[in-house]
Amino acid sequence: MQDLKDETLIRPATAEDASSLAAISLEVWLNTYIRDGVNAFFADYALEQFTTARFKDILSQENENIWVSQNTGGIDGFLRMSSNSPPPIDIVSDLELTTLYVQPRHHGRGIGKRLLETGLQFCANTGSTSTWLAVNAENEKATAFYIASGFEKIGETHFRIGDQAYPNHVLQLRLDRSDIDLVR
Repeated sequence: MQDLKDETLIRPATAEDASSLAAISLEVWLNTYIRDGVNAFFADYALEQFTTARFKDILSQENENIWVSQNTGGIDGFLRMSSNSPPPIDIVSDLELTTLYVQPRHHGRGIGKRLLETGLQFCANTGSTSTWLAVNAENEKATAFYIASGFEKIGETHFRIGDQAYPNHVLQLRLDRSDIDLVR
């Protein structure tokens, strides 16, 4: 597929982007994790978590950074990095790649890669030697993307919704590795 590098802009998110971030989150989360029909348990979670007000709150916090990919029609993806985020296992980094969502119809166009590069450059600029993330263990496509981008699986954790727990891989990227080139 065509790389949209010349047609998209990666930029910091603003409070005016909050509704778009909420809508993309709902779309991607439901498309990725809800495969057998929507029940109230998952609907309630998604509608509580992915709101305009919640994204405005996130964007107002110093330890949160969000970048968006914007094409001529609007935002098609975003990356969220959280600093001071305690990792679920014993690693040295508190810099979490919290969310990387790209609308499914835009997959394969280089948007996720460009957003990830932006986040990794941010990590390097902060002086961090590593960053980490948790990814659903059943999300093989996302896991493969991160592994191909230099992340290594270093452990397991669980994502919790109420009393339900879902296995997640914990992945880490060491930014001090000689084979990582953040200047592209």
